[in-house]
Formats: sequence, structure tokens, C-alpha cells
Amino acid sequence: MHSREEKLEAFGRLLDVMDTLRERCPWDRKQTNESLRPNTIEETYELADALIKGDKSDICKELGDVLLHIVFYARIGSETGDFDIADVCDKLCDKLIYRHPHVYGPEAERIERGEITVDEVLRNWEQLKVKEKDGNRRVLSGVPEALPSLIKAYRIQDKARGVGFDWEQREQVWEKVREELGELEAELRRGDKAKSTQELGDFLFSVINAARLYKLNPDNALELTNRKFIRRFTYLEEHSIRAGRPLTEMTLAEMDAIWNEAKALEHDTSNDEGTN
Repeated sequence: MHSREEKLEAFGRLLDVMDTLRERCPWDRKQTNESLRPNTIEETYELADALIKGDKSDICKELGDVLLHIVFYARIGSETGDFDIADVCDKLCDKLIYRHPHVYGPEAERIERGEITVDEVLRNWEQLKVKEKDGNRRVLSGVPEALPSLIKAYRIQDKARGVGFDWEQREQVWEKVREELGELEAELRRGDKAKSTQELGDFLFSVINAARLYKLNPDNALELTNRKFIRRFTYLEEHSIRAGRPLTEMTLAEMDAIWNEAKALEHDTSNDEGTN
């Protein structure tokens, strides 16, 4: 690993490269906050993809791409005189210090004695966020409207938990999940699409809540299942191509048999990996 001095030198080199590109490259020179935004979203998703794959080399590369966007926006901010990268770093450090009184404040001794739990830290974090902006901030106002719905639901629930609005025992959530599933099934039987849609949302929200209470990330879980389905369906599709029979001409029973082959192969592979 690199020394502190080497890290600072590398960050300084990045800033120098960014300055040069902004001044001399036609493409970099014409970029604005608005033009960069779609690329930033794409790079963030590519980082998320590398993280879930666990590819360390790719994670390093994608972190660099996201960092490029951070220094790019900071460079644009410096050109308009609004802020520069030092302001970005200082504001972040100030916020982190403010939201960690158990590390930087009078409660530091408690953490040395192991008296502060992770749950207490999270509760304090949310309460301190509410106090920011002269106390005018609402608990859920920090949840970005543009977040994907699944992630947004998790963040909404997590923020509500931070101020004490949560189940007393996590096992209690299953009654709510069963209740919402029953209401969804009832509306589906009635054939009311609008109400069924609402009840489906309530059911999904309750399942996400259960995941949160059991410290499972529903977005990661769903993505793992997406990838698993793609692997197995691709196996099925490739089998049909080799056999010269389109999927549309196969029976469901035939497709299920090949699907189960794919599952068995994955199970065997995971067992092999476990013995290595």
C-alpha cells in the first residue's frame, strides 16, 4: 500500500490532469454539469456492478471513473467561483465530524469503553441530520426523489427507524407481510387493477421492511436473483440452440428439466468452490 505522501501526490496529479484536460481537450472543455450527469449515473451503476461481482480490479477502475466525475464537477464549480475541490473536501469533513460526536465530541470516552452500539450511532446520525439547516429539515427530506423505488423504500424505512418509528421486535413484521399479501390476493381476485397495484406496492414495501429488519439488503438480494435467473435461462437457451429446437417449440416440462440441470450445475460448482 502507498504512504500518505504518495496518496496526496496521486490526488494532486489527478487534479493536474483534470486541469490540463479542461483547458486543452475540446470534449472536456465543452462539458457542463448537465451534460456530465447521465455519464455520472452510468459510472455509478458500473461501480455498483463491479461491487456486487466482487471484482477487486474492476472496483478500483470504476472508483477511478466516479472520482473523475467528482473532480470534474469541482473544477466546473471553481470556474464559476462557487466552490472548488477544497470546499468539497472541507464540507464533507465538517459534516462527518459533526455527525460523529461519539468520536470527535464529549462522548469519545464512551466509544473507547465500548459503550456505544452501531444502532445508537445510526439513530444519532439521523437525529443530527434532522437538526441541520436550522432545524427545518424533515426526517424523510434527505431521501432523493430520483432513487430507484426499491432503494428508496429501504432508505425511507431506515430513516424512520432512526427516530424510533420501527417495530419493537423484528419478528412482528411477518404479521404485516402476511396481512399485505392477503390484501393483494383479495384485490387480484376482484380484478381491480388500480387497487391491486396499490396493494402490490404495500406488499413489496413490507417485504423490504422485513429485509431491513433482518439486516439484508433487498437491492443486492434482487440483483443476485436477477443474475441467477439470467445464468439459468441462458443455459436453457443455449441448450435449445444446440438441440436445434426453439424455446417456443419446447414444452414447459422440457424447459423445467433443463432449468433444473442448470440449478444442479450451479450447486455442484458451489460445492467445488467450497472444497478448494
